[in-house]
Amino acid sequence: SELKESKLDIVVTGNKEGIIMVEGEAAKVEEEVVVKAFQEAHSHIKEIIQMEEEFASQVQRDKKDFPLPEIEEKLRKEIEEYAKAKIESIGADWTKEKKDGYLEKIREEVLTKFQSIYPDMEGDFLLILEDLKKKKMRQLIAQEGKRWDTRKLDEIRSINCEVGILPRVHGSGLFTRGRTQSLAVATLGTSADEQRINGLQREEISKRFMLHYNFPPFSTGEARFMRGPGRREIGHGFLAERALLPVLPPEDSFPYTIRLVSDILESNGSSSMASVCAGSLCLMDAGVPISEPVAGVGIGLVKEGDRTFILTDIQGLEDRFGDMDFKVAGTRSGITALQLDVKISGLSLEILKEALERAKEGRNFILGEMEKTIKSPRDQLSRYAPHIAILDLPQDKIGDVIGPGGRVIKGIIKETGAEVDIDDMEGKVTVSSADDESTKKAVGMIKGIIEDPKVGKVYLGKVKRVTDFGAFVEILPGKEGLVHVSELSDRFVKNASDVVKVGDEISVKVLNIDELGRLNLSKKKAQSTEER
Repeated sequence: SELKESKLDIVVTGNKEGIIMVEGEAAKVEEEVVVKAFQEAHSHIKEIIQMEEEFASQVQRDKKDFPLPEIEEKLRKEIEEYAKAKIESIGADWTKEKKDGYLEKIREEVLTKFQSIYPDMEGDFLLILEDLKKKKMRQLIAQEGKRWDTRKLDEIRSINCEVGILPRVHGSGLFTRGRTQSLAVATLGTSADEQRINGLQREEISKRFMLHYNFPPFSTGEARFMRGPGRREIGHGFLAERALLPVLPPEDSFPYTIRLVSDILESNGSSSMASVCAGSLCLMDAGVPISEPVAGVGIGLVKEGDRTFILTDIQGLEDRFGDMDFKVAGTRSGITALQLDVKISGLSLEILKEALERAKEGRNFILGEMEKTIKSPRDQLSRYAPHIAILDLPQDKIGDVIGPGGRVIKGIIKETGAEVDIDDMEGKVTVSSADDESTKKAVGMIKGIIEDPKVGKVYLGKVKRVTDFGAFVEILPGKEGLVHVSELSDRFVKNASDVVKVGDEISVKVLNIDELGRLNLSKKKAQSTEER
């Protein structure tokens, strides 16, 4: 119950020195509150570690040593002598293609030169080259204040946004940041499309918002099989989903199930945060009335001795060779989701505070770029989206709408083509259809069922049966009345079949309702009323 009321839900891990990992979501919470939560969590972490150490001292088990495999020093020295100067000659202003091509050339040269001398050690060659590349990247940042792609430490890659690029879907958004691109597509459905999940206690959980993240091999220039989502895809999708969830409208004001699919078309870092941005654009294009746009940015860190360098909008190389990957998503009002992984022993609260401030600056800049394309949700949904109407249904009328054996509700569905779902616990009817006319027609028929006929009111009814003494006319679904032969016309009528036949639609007026609930109708009185 406390979690439902809470505006912040995060999991924090750490050691005595600092924080190592964070995973969580928030309801547009300010940075100061998150830092306070980190501080509170770390104080408890230190208490738990103290208990663990006390327990370990009581057990007194010998600690096992697991040495990592080491690269032969002679091999390392020879490759470094050959390749170090070449890698260090890479210019900071070179394009990505030029750098990648030059590094591939060095790799091929190293393999050709050393493969015969050190057979079966190609893996070690590549590890040494990776280490040299890592040193070069970190050296640029620490010594020159430049990044691998020439950006400043707080600079964000170029951004391009588009919406409505796929005309047939309910909403679409394309977000490109540098060489990372996400195409998000929105599909709106009814409550019948909600995802049902079995909970740990066998309870059924329904999700009306889903975000699925796809990372095809071609996004990184690879030719591999397209397989189902793995842990990475599921984790990235869940992070982006949590980032957007706080801005969605409540179900009672927007009764749609929402599915977003983010396809990564190219990737060079922070594709999950690109999915957040593309998803936000997509929701607005679909006409989903979100409270605010959401954006996300990846914050990195390079720590050299006592000096720390915080990087805004990290790319793939900085993620791989840096010391931190801190993903922060939110609106201008505050944070909605965050995820932290580090490769060093721990981060101090001061570093995390600075990283959050940098993320806020970056997030606001990205939101500004997104707003140049679309500032707020569209006024109308796509014409291809389902049209939904919700009616409150009195408990005593549920049976009337369903009818014996479902006859009435099946008739409504067949006649209108709309889908009709009844929640008999809540007393609500959801009507949906691909076109507005079908929805309105089904709503009218349901209202007719739950509405009681009123004496003196004129209805447009359909002739169901014709007898010698009159015609039976259905004025509301499931509600028929008799138009006596004397009430069919101002003139004398011998046989009712001379005036009406089955299937005719005629206006009739309710004269009275007898003690058995039977309706007495008049065609001639309806005509005189309409003439007046």
